[in-house]
Amino acid sequence: MAADEVDISGGGAESFLTVGPGGSVTVRYHPDFGPHNDLILLEAPDETLLDDVLRSRVTIRGQPDEEAVLCTQSSTYAMKFVGTSNSVFLITNGESPNPSDSRPDPLISVLKLAPGNIELVQTAPRLDKLRFLLLQRPYKLDEEEEEDCGTEGLYTWHDLISSIQASDEELREGLRSLSAVEINGFWRMVDPKYTNMVLTMVLTNLVLHDWLWDALVEEEVLSILDSDGFNSTIVKHCLETFGTKIENGNQKVWVLDKKRMAVHFAKQVLGTNGGKMKLEIFIEKWMRNVLKGMSFDMNMLEGEVLFEKIGAETWIKAFSVAELPLRPDARFSMLFKERAKWAWKDLEPYVRDLRVPGISSEGLLIKYTRRVQPNADAEPIFSAR
Repeated sequence: MAADEVDISGGGAESFLTVGPGGSVTVRYHPDFGPHNDLILLEAPDETLLDDVLRSRVTIRGQPDEEAVLCTQSSTYAMKFVGTSNSVFLITNGESPNPSDSRPDPLISVLKLAPGNIELVQTAPRLDKLRFLLLQRPYKLDEEEEEDCGTEGLYTWHDLISSIQASDEELREGLRSLSAVEINGFWRMVDPKYTNMVLTMVLTNLVLHDWLWDALVEEEVLSILDSDGFNSTIVKHCLETFGTKIENGNQKVWVLDKKRMAVHFAKQVLGTNGGKMKLEIFIEKWMRNVLKGMSFDMNMLEGEVLFEKIGAETWIKAFSVAELPLRPDARFSMLFKERAKWAWKDLEPYVRDLRVPGISSEGLLIKYTRRVQPNADAEPIFSAR
């Protein structure tokens, strides 16, 4: 190459590290130089991810018709190929490819040419598919009466990690958010009618046996409902869905959660009235379900209902954030189909759970909405961008 070539024993990659200003090394193609479409470079954005890659603690997930993602134990990364106009060489370790070659110069042998690299960008887990899969076959009461229901439409943990583009931790969190439970090795959502039946039995026995809603002893609850023929796995799942477990000596004790109970009864009332009714009638029916010592208030229904003024009357309508898409673009699209314009106090409960690495909540609003605020004291109004 240039005139001032340096004599560095061994050559290879080490030669580049020691060449000073004006120095040079000899570069030529390796005899085995060949097609380079089987070489892909991976660019790790940080040392932690690099360590996971080097220790084989990552997996690539996605079906043939999906864009692949790379998952660590706790995070998901989009994989984007980026071509380069510069030549990126893969070189040998510096040993001469031809033993008979007696040239004294350090020799750089180019084995491959990399056309580009894959960039890894942390992204939100793609969990919308999880709901779709689990809703194919929710667990129902009549299933317990059948000896062999088959496994079609059922998914084990292995099936889910093979189908869902999310890390293990993100997938477990997704299952928790859907109130899924593992039954006989398969992850299932429980039919709401069955869940309601079990909860009704728990509350009925709460009154009959003078149990306290903030101190339900798990052993007693399971024993009583087992004698009534209810599956203990589903009973315990019901307690997990509507309560919080606390340790009380050697006993497992559950406290029913006020907000979750309030939302459950609100859905019940609205469900029996077509999902929409006058506010005063709703409140009257809703309050009939309040347990002794448990108070409900309308703030507990944030993200579960919408209010609408029709003339002089206020109506309430079921509209749950849990049933909206997890992808920001699909979420905002559905929100603006429901309403063309949103006041911030109404919109905020339906977007606060959106998490996109690298984009703040304010950034999501700028990307998907138009904000109008006539003056500093007025509440901002959001419409579709």
